[in-house]
Amino acid sequence: MGLFSRLKKVFKVERAHESQPCVPLKYTPTTAQNHPHRLDKTPGGADAIDEGRKEAGRKEKKKRFWRCRLLHFFRRRAGTYNVAKAEKVNLEAGSFLRLTDGHIFWQYEFGHKLGEGGYVHAGTRCKDGLKVSIFFTYKTFHTCLVFMTGMISPGHPKRLPIEIGLTLMANKGPSVSQIIKLLDWQDDPDHYVMVLERAMPSMSMFNFVKLRQRLDEKMARHVMWQVIHATNICCERGVFHRDIKLENLLVNPDTLEVKLIDFGCGTLMKDSAYMAFNGTEMFCPPEFDVDGRYHAKPATVWSLGFLLFVMLYGYYPDDKDLHRISKKDWSEPDLSQECCQMICDCLQPDPQRRLVLEKMQLHDWFMVRLESKIC
Repeated sequence: MGLFSRLKKVFKVERAHESQPCVPLKYTPTTAQNHPHRLDKTPGGADAIDEGRKEAGRKEKKKRFWRCRLLHFFRRRAGTYNVAKAEKVNLEAGSFLRLTDGHIFWQYEFGHKLGEGGYVHAGTRCKDGLKVSIFFTYKTFHTCLVFMTGMISPGHPKRLPIEIGLTLMANKGPSVSQIIKLLDWQDDPDHYVMVLERAMPSMSMFNFVKLRQRLDEKMARHVMWQVIHATNICCERGVFHRDIKLENLLVNPDTLEVKLIDFGCGTLMKDSAYMAFNGTEMFCPPEFDVDGRYHAKPATVWSLGFLLFVMLYGYYPDDKDLHRISKKDWSEPDLSQECCQMICDCLQPDPQRRLVLEKMQLHDWFMVRLESKIC
């Protein structure tokens, strides 16, 4: 009882969103302005299902469900896909081990909340004073599990919540500064905890773009190179992030160093098609709406093109924009020809005509970047 009393006191637990497959960070709402696809306008209705165990949780969700700009959803079309049943991952022994000397919460001091959801707190590791972020999530029947071999301590069940498993996999091998580091974790029967590095100073890319209204091309190019690099590394390590967007990027406002975060909507890489989409609806690849199926790498290229457009303009492309882009008849006077071509190559509705993920960093746009020495 002492442990759970402490949990309630530290986290002020809100269970209103516990049935969602992926819990998004909450941001302070801002008034939507003229453009119908501005970043701070909610694209669609509230799809979240409230299964909170307490009346207070239900009231809290009713009070603030409208504040989610990009609603996560899980849509099924031609079939279903269950990671735990469909795939197993066999990996060589890694260096990731959970702490065994007591519960993970006794290894850290808790600080203020990060964001509004109540699930992420600033923390300090007791043994050396390292600043960390502590992420706490309740398990539900939506929580996917993944088989892991060789990356967990002896005696621990080999099935982990997929967010832990994918973050471990993304950290496997040489360190990549553009991917958030998982420092520690614990998997308990009804919840799991992740301890992540806390980059300082940093802010979400969403807030960074909103503060500036839009990024200039030079800045966006520097950011995109890092995001593409992180995405390629994830794919090489068997991780399909599936929710690349502004909210899932941290940026150092002084150096523009970027980190990819939040693998909660991801899944394991595979060559065959996926029949269900778990992510942000606005970034859903068009082939899923048409055929009910999509492949990992072409879908990732689509989301990267969408991300680039949003960074450059501060709003989402509308149907007219996407139609012109699909015809490769889209250009803007304030952007270089190479940048416009990059967007057109990524946002092709036919996945066969899209830029290949592995060749994105070889695009002419990045040749200009290298000549300008933006690194």
